[in-house]
Amino acid sequence: MLDGKVVVVTGAGRGIGRDIALMMAKSGGRVIVNDLGGAADGAGADATPAQEVVDEIKAAGGEAVANFGNVAKAEDAQAMYQQAMDEFGAIDVVVNNAGILRDVIFHKMTEEDWDSVIAVHLKGSFNMAHAVAAQFKMQASGCFINFTSTSGLIGNFGQANYSAAKMGIVGLSKSLALDMARFNVRSNCIAPFAWSRLIGTIPAKTDAEKARVERIKEMTPAKIAPLCVALADPTSDVTGQIFGVRNNEIFLFSQPRPIRSAHRSEGWTPETVRDHALPAMKSDFYPLERSGDIFTWDPV
Repeated sequence: MLDGKVVVVTGAGRGIGRDIALMMAKSGGRVIVNDLGGAADGAGADATPAQEVVDEIKAAGGEAVANFGNVAKAEDAQAMYQQAMDEFGAIDVVVNNAGILRDVIFHKMTEEDWDSVIAVHLKGSFNMAHAVAAQFKMQASGCFINFTSTSGLIGNFGQANYSAAKMGIVGLSKSLALDMARFNVRSNCIAPFAWSRLIGTIPAKTDAEKARVERIKEMTPAKIAPLCVALADPTSDVTGQIFGVRNNEIFLFSQPRPIRSAHRSEGWTPETVRDHALPAMKSDFYPLERSGDIFTWDPV
């Protein structure tokens, strides 16, 4: 599918990113394996994970090089683009997978908790897209695969920073799809369900939460990779969409559209909004649900 195409995968040293990098290479892609090698909260750095993935790809007969940059830094993202051009003479696909977690209930969340998560997820996705956008425009081709989460799409406890970043990525991905469609550049989002070291940091206190964690453990990161490769296929025309992958299920998510309206020819006052508009719409209000309330069935 990807014979000779050059793919950058961020956060590719472990988990979902690792399996994406491996399958991209198996499908013929030449891969820049990026990973800072930090802890789940972003602290520290270790070149080992990215290099191990590169070694695994090469041992299987593929082509790959390691990159240890921090996507939160624009200069590191630019260096990734330059490395792809220097090593392989091209860049065709960017997979914005890198992420960290700083989970904490909102009233205890610090500004640093907020800034660090936004920087890696949202600004990191922007940095990578911005670094390659001019090249994609010039060659009239390219593909962005961005990672969102049901924590943003639906909601979750203790993840205001992560949820906001992941919903921001949805808007970024759609804007990339709209702005760059004229240059034959595509952009899509994936919300993955898969066990990873990041998921492992989420506290599970109740029996229901512990049971949900056990279900997630059954969903291996390798299940996410086939959709990524299919979206990266240069013959694909899919763009501007939000997908989910849960074990052997692939979902297409809805996108916000008006579902009800209320009208008064004379206009609205605060009182008529309270007494007419809000009651008229109330039957269609969304409850305060989180991801686990929606995806209640066992993975298949």
